[in-house]
Amino acid sequence: MHLCTFEQDGQARVGLVRGSDLIDLSAAVGDALSTHQPMIDLITRWADLKDRVAALADAPADAAVDAVHLLAPVPRPGKALAIGLNYLEHVQENIIGESRTVPAHQVWFPKLPSAVNGPFDPIVLPRVSQMTDYEGELVAIIGQRCRHVPRERAHEVVFGYCVGNDVSVRDYQKRTTQWTLGKSFDTHAPFGPWITTADEVGDPHQLALSCWVNGERRQHSHTSLMIHDIWAQIAQLTEVMTLEPGDVIFTGTCSGVGAAFDPPKFLKDGDTVRVEIERLGAIVARCVAEAPAD
Repeated sequence: MHLCTFEQDGQARVGLVRGSDLIDLSAAVGDALSTHQPMIDLITRWADLKDRVAALADAPADAAVDAVHLLAPVPRPGKALAIGLNYLEHVQENIIGESRTVPAHQVWFPKLPSAVNGPFDPIVLPRVSQMTDYEGELVAIIGQRCRHVPRERAHEVVFGYCVGNDVSVRDYQKRTTQWTLGKSFDTHAPFGPWITTADEVGDPHQLALSCWVNGERRQHSHTSLMIHDIWAQIAQLTEVMTLEPGDVIFTGTCSGVGAAFDPPKFLKDGDTVRVEIERLGAIVARCVAEAPAD
Protein backbone atom coordinates (compact mmCIF):
# COMPACT_ATOMS: atom_id res chain seq x y z
CA MET A 1 0.00 0.00 0.00
CA HIS A 2 0.93 3.63 -0.48
CA LEU A 3 0.20 5.85 2.53
CA CYS A 4 0.53 9.62 2.40
CA THR A 5 0.07 12.64 4.62
CA PHE A 6 -1.71 15.59 3.10
CA GLU A 7 -2.90 18.97 4.31
CA GLN A 8 -6.55 20.00 4.42
CA ASP A 9 -7.79 23.18 6.09
CA GLY A 10 -4.44 23.56 7.83
CA GLN A 11 -4.59 20.07 9.34
CA ALA A 12 -2.46 17.02 8.53
CA ARG A 13 -4.49 14.02 7.38
CA VAL A 14 -3.45 10.56 6.22
CA GLY A 15 -4.50 8.99 2.96
CA LEU A 16 -4.40 5.74 1.03
CA VAL A 17 -3.01 6.47 -2.44
CA ARG A 18 -4.52 4.50 -5.32
CA GLY A 19 -2.88 5.52 -8.54
CA SER A 20 -3.96 9.09 -9.22
CA ASP A 21 -6.47 9.40 -6.37
CA LEU A 22 -6.63 8.86 -2.62
CA ILE A 23 -8.91 7.81 0.20
CA ASP A 24 -8.99 10.07 3.27
CA LEU A 25 -8.08 7.65 6.06
CA SER A 26 -8.42 10.34 8.69
CA ALA A 27 -12.13 10.35 7.86
CA ALA A 28 -12.47 6.60 7.34
CA VAL A 29 -10.66 5.47 10.50
CA GLY A 30 -10.44 8.80 12.26
CA ASP A 31 -11.65 7.40 15.55
CA ALA A 32 -8.30 5.60 15.81
CA LEU A 33 -5.99 8.47 14.86
CA SER A 34 -4.96 11.68 16.55
CA THR A 35 -5.09 14.97 14.68
CA HIS A 36 -1.58 15.84 15.89
CA GLN A 37 0.48 12.96 14.46
CA PRO A 38 -1.96 10.84 12.43
CA MET A 39 0.71 8.96 10.45
CA ILE A 40 2.65 7.99 13.56
CA ASP A 41 -0.64 6.82 15.10
CA LEU A 42 -1.45 4.83 11.97
CA ILE A 43 1.97 3.17 11.99
CA THR A 44 1.79 2.45 15.71
CA ARG A 45 -1.64 0.84 15.38
CA TRP A 46 -1.05 -0.78 12.00
CA ALA A 47 -1.58 -4.35 13.21
CA ASP A 48 -5.12 -3.39 14.28
CA LEU A 49 -5.89 -1.03 11.39
CA LYS A 50 -4.33 -2.76 8.39
CA ASP A 51 -7.41 -4.78 7.48
CA ARG A 52 -9.68 -1.72 7.82
CA VAL A 53 -7.39 0.23 5.49
CA ALA A 54 -7.15 -2.64 2.99
CA ALA A 55 -10.94 -2.89 2.88
CA LEU A 56 -11.05 0.68 1.55
CA ALA A 57 -9.10 -0.20 -1.59
CA ASP A 58 -12.27 -0.09 -3.74
CA ALA A 59 -14.03 2.76 -1.93
CA PRO A 60 -14.91 5.93 -3.85
CA ALA A 61 -12.03 8.40 -4.06
CA ASP A 62 -12.03 11.45 -1.82
CA ALA A 63 -9.59 13.51 -3.89
CA ALA A 64 -7.10 13.42 -6.71
CA VAL A 65 -3.51 13.16 -5.48
CA ASP A 66 -2.43 16.15 -7.56
CA ALA A 67 -5.26 18.23 -6.07
CA VAL A 68 -3.97 18.04 -2.49
CA HIS A 69 -0.84 19.37 -0.82
CA LEU A 70 1.27 16.37 0.09
CA LEU A 71 3.34 16.79 3.24
CA ALA A 72 6.28 14.63 4.24
CA PRO A 73 4.70 11.26 5.11
CA VAL A 74 5.85 11.78 8.72
CA PRO A 75 5.79 15.58 9.02
CA ARG A 76 7.50 15.72 12.41
CA PRO A 77 9.39 12.49 13.11
CA GLY A 78 10.81 11.90 16.55
CA LYS A 79 14.16 11.10 14.94
CA ALA A 80 15.54 11.60 11.43
CA LEU A 81 18.93 9.88 11.13
CA ALA A 82 21.23 9.58 8.14
CA ILE A 83 24.26 7.45 7.34
CA GLY A 84 27.19 8.98 5.50
CA LEU A 85 29.71 7.46 3.11
CA ASN A 86 27.64 4.34 2.45
CA TYR A 87 28.29 3.78 -1.29
CA LEU A 88 31.85 3.04 -2.38
CA GLU A 89 31.76 5.24 -5.48
CA HIS A 90 30.57 8.16 -3.35
CA VAL A 91 33.36 7.57 -0.84
CA GLN A 92 35.85 7.66 -3.70
CA GLU A 93 34.49 10.90 -5.19
CA ASN A 94 36.69 13.95 -4.78
CA ILE A 95 34.49 16.25 -2.69
CA ILE A 96 35.97 19.74 -2.85
CA GLY A 97 39.52 18.42 -2.81
CA GLU A 98 38.96 15.93 0.01
CA SER A 99 40.39 12.41 -0.36
CA ARG A 100 38.46 9.78 1.61
CA THR A 101 38.56 6.08 2.43
CA VAL A 102 35.83 3.71 3.59
CA PRO A 103 35.27 4.41 7.32
CA ALA A 104 35.98 1.63 9.79
CA HIS A 105 32.52 2.16 11.33
CA GLN A 106 29.13 3.43 10.23
CA VAL A 107 29.03 7.25 10.16
CA TRP A 108 25.77 8.69 11.51
CA PHE A 109 24.37 12.18 11.88
CA PRO A 110 20.93 13.63 12.59
CA LYS A 111 18.82 15.66 10.22
CA LEU A 112 16.87 17.70 12.73
CA PRO A 113 13.05 17.53 12.53
CA SER A 114 12.77 21.19 11.49
CA ALA A 115 14.58 20.24 8.24
CA VAL A 116 11.78 17.89 7.17
CA ASN A 117 10.07 19.04 3.99
CA GLY A 118 7.27 17.89 1.74
CA PRO A 119 8.00 15.84 -1.39
CA PHE A 120 7.10 18.65 -3.80
CA ASP A 121 7.80 21.70 -1.65
CA PRO A 122 10.62 24.14 -2.48
CA ILE A 123 14.15 23.62 -1.20
CA VAL A 124 15.37 26.89 0.29
CA LEU A 125 18.96 27.80 -0.58
CA PRO A 126 20.35 29.57 2.50
CA ARG A 127 21.68 33.06 2.06
CA VAL A 128 24.74 32.19 4.20
CA SER A 129 26.13 29.71 1.64
CA GLN A 130 26.55 29.15 -2.08
CA MET A 131 27.35 25.44 -1.62
CA THR A 132 23.99 23.64 -1.30
CA ASP A 133 24.08 20.12 -2.72
CA TYR A 134 21.68 17.25 -3.43
CA GLU A 135 21.93 13.60 -2.33
CA GLY A 136 19.27 11.20 -3.59
CA GLU A 137 18.60 8.44 -1.06
CA LEU A 138 16.33 5.57 -0.08
CA VAL A 139 14.52 6.33 3.18
CA ALA A 140 13.29 3.68 5.62
CA ILE A 141 10.44 4.32 8.08
CA ILE A 142 10.51 2.45 11.39
CA GLY A 143 7.30 0.61 12.29
CA GLN A 144 7.68 -0.37 15.92
CA ARG A 145 9.46 0.53 19.10
CA CYS A 146 12.66 -1.51 19.20
CA ARG A 147 16.07 -1.82 20.84
CA HIS A 148 18.99 -4.23 20.31
CA VAL A 149 17.58 -5.62 17.07
CA PRO A 150 19.78 -8.35 15.57
CA ARG A 151 20.61 -7.88 11.92
CA GLU A 152 18.70 -11.01 10.89
CA ARG A 153 15.48 -9.60 12.38
CA ALA A 154 15.86 -5.97 11.37
CA HIS A 155 13.43 -6.33 8.45
CA GLU A 156 10.68 -6.94 11.01
CA VAL A 157 10.83 -3.39 12.38
CA VAL A 158 10.61 -1.52 9.05
CA PHE A 159 7.15 -0.19 8.19
CA GLY A 160 7.96 1.03 4.70
CA TYR A 161 10.10 3.07 2.35
CA CYS A 162 10.21 6.50 0.72
CA VAL A 163 12.32 8.56 -1.66
CA GLY A 164 14.53 11.15 0.02
CA ASN A 165 17.02 13.92 -0.63
CA ASP A 166 19.73 14.49 1.99
CA VAL A 167 20.26 18.13 1.03
CA SER A 168 23.68 19.26 2.29
CA VAL A 169 25.32 22.64 2.72
CA ARG A 170 28.93 21.64 2.09
CA ASP A 171 30.85 24.50 3.68
CA TYR A 172 28.83 24.22 6.90
CA GLN A 173 29.16 20.43 6.78
CA LYS A 174 32.95 20.64 6.57
CA ARG A 175 33.51 23.28 9.24
CA THR A 176 33.70 20.60 11.94
CA THR A 177 33.85 16.81 12.19
CA GLN A 178 30.17 16.89 13.25
CA TRP A 179 27.91 17.31 10.22
CA THR A 180 24.68 18.27 11.99
CA LEU A 181 24.56 21.95 11.00
CA GLY A 182 25.43 21.34 7.37
CA LYS A 183 22.73 18.69 7.10
CA SER A 184 19.90 20.37 9.01
CA PHE A 185 19.04 23.66 7.32
CA ASP A 186 15.30 24.27 7.05
CA THR A 187 13.67 22.31 4.15
CA HIS A 188 16.78 20.14 3.68
CA ALA A 189 15.18 16.77 4.50
CA PRO A 190 12.46 16.25 1.89
CA PHE A 191 11.05 12.75 1.56
CA GLY A 192 7.97 11.00 0.20
CA PRO A 193 5.90 11.19 -1.88
CA TRP A 194 4.27 8.54 0.32
CA ILE A 195 5.28 5.48 2.33
CA THR A 196 5.25 2.29 0.31
CA THR A 197 4.69 -0.45 2.87
CA ALA A 198 7.47 -2.98 3.31
CA ASP A 199 5.34 -5.93 2.19
CA GLU A 200 4.87 -4.30 -1.20
CA VAL A 201 8.55 -3.45 -1.68
CA GLY A 202 10.08 -6.80 -0.83
CA ASP A 203 13.88 -6.58 -0.75
CA PRO A 204 14.78 -2.87 -0.43
CA HIS A 205 18.29 -3.66 -1.65
CA GLN A 206 17.06 -4.33 -5.19
CA LEU A 207 15.99 -0.85 -6.27
CA ALA A 208 17.39 1.51 -8.90
CA LEU A 209 17.92 5.11 -7.76
CA SER A 210 18.42 8.24 -9.87
CA CYS A 211 18.63 11.99 -9.32
CA TRP A 212 18.21 14.68 -11.98
CA VAL A 213 18.92 18.40 -11.82
CA ASN A 214 17.14 20.42 -14.51
CA GLY A 215 16.65 17.21 -16.50
CA GLU A 216 20.34 16.21 -16.35
CA ARG A 217 20.82 12.86 -14.64
CA ARG A 218 23.54 13.39 -12.06
CA GLN A 219 23.16 10.25 -9.93
CA HIS A 220 22.30 6.72 -10.98
CA SER A 221 22.94 3.65 -8.85
CA HIS A 222 21.35 0.68 -7.13
CA THR A 223 20.57 0.04 -3.47
CA SER A 224 22.37 -3.30 -3.66
CA LEU A 225 25.61 -1.28 -3.64
CA MET A 226 25.27 -0.01 -0.07
CA ILE A 227 28.34 -0.71 2.04
CA HIS A 228 26.15 -1.21 5.12
CA ASP A 229 22.72 -2.50 4.19
CA ILE A 230 19.56 -1.37 5.96
CA TRP A 231 19.54 -4.34 8.31
CA ALA A 232 23.09 -3.57 9.46
CA GLN A 233 22.13 0.07 9.90
CA ILE A 234 19.19 -0.78 12.15
CA ALA A 235 21.28 -3.24 14.16
CA GLN A 236 23.90 -0.51 14.75
CA LEU A 237 21.41 2.22 15.64
CA THR A 238 19.49 0.05 18.09
CA GLU A 239 22.68 -0.77 19.96
CA VAL A 240 22.61 2.89 20.94
CA MET A 241 19.01 4.07 21.02
CA THR A 242 15.39 3.01 20.98
CA LEU A 243 13.85 3.45 17.56
CA GLU A 244 10.16 4.33 17.54
CA PRO A 245 7.26 4.26 15.07
CA GLY A 246 7.69 6.95 12.45
CA ASP A 247 11.43 7.41 12.92
CA VAL A 248 13.15 8.13 9.61
CA ILE A 249 16.43 6.67 8.33
CA PHE A 250 18.21 8.15 5.29
CA THR A 251 20.27 5.20 4.04
CA GLY A 252 23.08 6.92 2.12
CA THR A 253 23.75 8.44 -1.28
CA CYS A 254 25.66 7.29 -4.34
CA SER A 255 28.19 9.08 -6.55
CA GLY A 256 27.33 12.09 -8.67
CA VAL A 257 26.76 14.79 -6.06
CA GLY A 258 27.30 18.37 -7.16
CA ALA A 259 30.42 18.88 -5.05
CA ALA A 260 32.24 16.14 -6.97
CA PHE A 261 32.14 17.91 -10.34
CA ASP A 262 35.01 20.08 -11.57
CA PRO A 263 33.94 22.82 -11.20
CA PRO A 264 31.29 21.91 -8.60
CA LYS A 265 27.64 22.00 -9.64
CA PHE A 266 25.91 23.37 -6.57
CA LEU A 267 22.21 24.11 -6.59
CA LYS A 268 21.07 27.52 -7.81
CA ASP A 269 17.91 29.55 -7.52
CA GLY A 270 15.38 28.14 -10.00
CA ASP A 271 16.94 24.67 -10.30
CA THR A 272 14.64 21.65 -10.20
CA VAL A 273 15.77 18.48 -8.42
CA ARG A 274 14.04 15.16 -9.03
CA VAL A 275 14.89 11.99 -7.10
CA GLU A 276 13.28 8.75 -8.24
CA ILE A 277 13.50 5.21 -6.86
CA GLU A 278 12.15 2.15 -8.57
CA ARG A 279 8.69 1.15 -7.27
CA LEU A 280 8.60 4.02 -4.75
CA GLY A 281 7.90 7.02 -6.97
CA ALA A 282 9.65 10.38 -7.17
CA ILE A 283 10.00 13.63 -5.27
CA VAL A 284 10.53 16.93 -7.08
CA ALA A 285 11.59 20.29 -5.67
CA ARG A 286 12.27 23.70 -7.11
CA CYS A 287 15.17 25.52 -5.46
CA VAL A 288 14.48 29.03 -4.22
CA ALA A 289 16.89 31.53 -2.72
CA GLU A 290 16.26 32.48 0.89
CA ALA A 291 14.90 35.98 1.23
CA PRO A 292 17.53 38.59 2.13
CA ALA A 293 17.78 39.87 5.68
CA ASP A 294 15.48 42.73 6.59
